[in-house]
Amino acid sequence: MMTDTLHHTLQDHAPSHLLATVRALADEVSARAGEAERAGTMPVDLVDRFRQAGLFRALQPRALGGFELEPREFVELIEELSRADGSAGWTATIGAGGSAFAAWLEPAVARETFGADADFTSATVFAPIGRLVPVDPRRYSVSGRWPFASGCRHAEWFLMGGFVFDGDAPRLVPGRGPDWRLAWFPAGAGEIVEHWDVMGLRATGSNDVVAGSVPVPDELTTSPFFEPARHDGPLWRLPFFTLAGIALVGVPLGIARRALDELAALAPTKVRAGTSEPIAHDAAALVGMARAEARLRAARALVFDEIGSLWATAVNGDVPSITGQANIRLAALEVMHAALLAVDTALELSGASAIRSDHVLQRCFRDAHTVEQHAYFGSAALQRCSRVRLGMEESSVML
Repeated sequence: MMTDTLHHTLQDHAPSHLLATVRALADEVSARAGEAERAGTMPVDLVDRFRQAGLFRALQPRALGGFELEPREFVELIEELSRADGSAGWTATIGAGGSAFAAWLEPAVARETFGADADFTSATVFAPIGRLVPVDPRRYSVSGRWPFASGCRHAEWFLMGGFVFDGDAPRLVPGRGPDWRLAWFPAGAGEIVEHWDVMGLRATGSNDVVAGSVPVPDELTTSPFFEPARHDGPLWRLPFFTLAGIALVGVPLGIARRALDELAALAPTKVRAGTSEPIAHDAAALVGMARAEARLRAARALVFDEIGSLWATAVNGDVPSITGQANIRLAALEVMHAALLAVDTALELSGASAIRSDHVLQRCFRDAHTVEQHAYFGSAALQRCSRVRLGMEESSVML
């Protein structure tokens, strides 16, 4: 446990010390990516070093001992870590996100549950797959099986989604539909089912979590999709899905940057089968590289521009408008599309050696296409963004 003096010093210098830590670890994280993939989760010693450095506290409320990084700073941090290894960036994102979501608990409850100097990680699944059955007015029995619980092997807490049930049907809340909540419960109360045999992000340990009739007090359930955070500060004026999306966007940015950097390093000397000159002398290849580079840089600039607008609104004491929320979602989707172009271009132009499973470009390709499958980056969001633009969308719940 940190001393108060040391912790406050780290709080004051969080962006610089966290970024310095990631840069110091980057070479080792990258070199051990294959080891992590074979294990199906990040190595325990690396997770411990992430924890010691405070990476999982990055978005945690200051009232609980966290850093409350500004969104831009957090994206830059995850971008750097994801450039070293996509699974490492995803693991840090999910761990930090879980700590951030404690802001939707009553402050006194959060302090009592996690401590004033909270040091924990959680595995989170938003989808309302579980059932919360009222036992009495202040307690639920929580059951379910939640897939894709990233980081569950090293989590102390699980934060799982579900509907509150009245009998055989979900309870309805006037004006918003089923009573969709997230429930916090200790990891020891659930069971991890090894079920992570996938294409990409292999080292995130995103196994299934199973719980059967776990008692959860009402005060440890939240409805962050519909209700504001309970802590004060600019970060907590960002709606839940907006904050979650900002937390995720650094991953495809970092993976794509690594892919294009690797391609640039190969280009001067790599001669592909059936050709006589290196990639750097292939006109079509040079055009493809330039287009992918420009698209990624443009998407990065767009998302940081929208993050800046959101942050200015929050610092001024306001909640971002539905248009602001749609704009950041649109920018994040453009980042995802630009990242896919980058990894696809890099793999296509790099030659047959990159198809080996242990090649960094193949890992970038697999990881980026796996990130794309996350619900936040689903194409349905493009329709919602257009409806907002046309004045046809009134609800910002899923933005």
